[in-house]
Amino acid sequence: MNEKIWITGAKGMLGQELSALASQHSYHTILSDIEVDITNESSVESFIEKHQPSVLVNCAAYTAVDLAETEKDLNYKINATGPQVLGKVLAPKNIPILHISTDYVLNGKSPNPLRPSDAYSPVNEYGKAKMQGELFLKESGASVWILRTAWLYGIHGKNFVKTMLHLMQNKEELRVIHDQFGNPTWTLNLAEAILQIIQSKSHFGTYHYTGDGITSWYDFAKAIQELGLQYGLLSKSIPIHPVSSSEFVTPAKRPLWSALSKTEVQETFGVQVPHWKEALKKYIQLESTHAPD
Repeated sequence: MNEKIWITGAKGMLGQELSALASQHSYHTILSDIEVDITNESSVESFIEKHQPSVLVNCAAYTAVDLAETEKDLNYKINATGPQVLGKVLAPKNIPILHISTDYVLNGKSPNPLRPSDAYSPVNEYGKAKMQGELFLKESGASVWILRTAWLYGIHGKNFVKTMLHLMQNKEELRVIHDQFGNPTWTLNLAEAILQIIQSKSHFGTYHYTGDGITSWYDFAKAIQELGLQYGLLSKSIPIHPVSSSEFVTPAKRPLWSALSKTEVQETFGVQVPHWKEALKKYIQLESTHAPD
């Protein structure tokens, strides 16, 4: 394929998944991580001049949600200034950008999944910076797909599923939040959606992509244990106790309802949205045959 995809944040959980999948589909990938400062115009300019990408997928992000409450400058620099610079530099070059954003720019109430058109309502510093990043890109004049996702897990890096499996194998019991609801998302499914969207070269705008179906962290953890036992990743079953957000205080407030609607992305691009339980089962199967990171 002639597409030259520049993937920023290429060493992250999603970046690694996307670069591997793109290579499998014979895309030419240009990978960067901390060696390219996306908050520096000249750094971005010189990288583009050298590599001549035809599209950018911006996976670069500061994702330490709790630390963002105190590391406000670094959080803002990567999540807001970075997209601002990318938009400014890429707009006049007519290089489209697919920017990965987050459910944390919104905050809703059950039972309605959040739509891309819903008003911004971030409840923490991370969400505020990601919101500003979206706004900068919208104002930049660049051709942009903003793709919000949530509750990511995958083969690469740290994530909730890996953490739960580790704790379940090493603890006698667990306490998991039962009153925060969202959509678990396998990075492989998200990477597949990203490639489908950028192939379209059209319909720029804001979209949501997560696994189908809504669950709580508590029920997600129970499903992880059930599948972990089934596929031999766990050798024992332990009690998992539901606790409320008010009992489990963290530096950053979390939205209680962040289930996202995928109607727009499905109707516009025809992407597949597997149910989170189906995706988790395939992921756990893969983990059971995969050497640890």
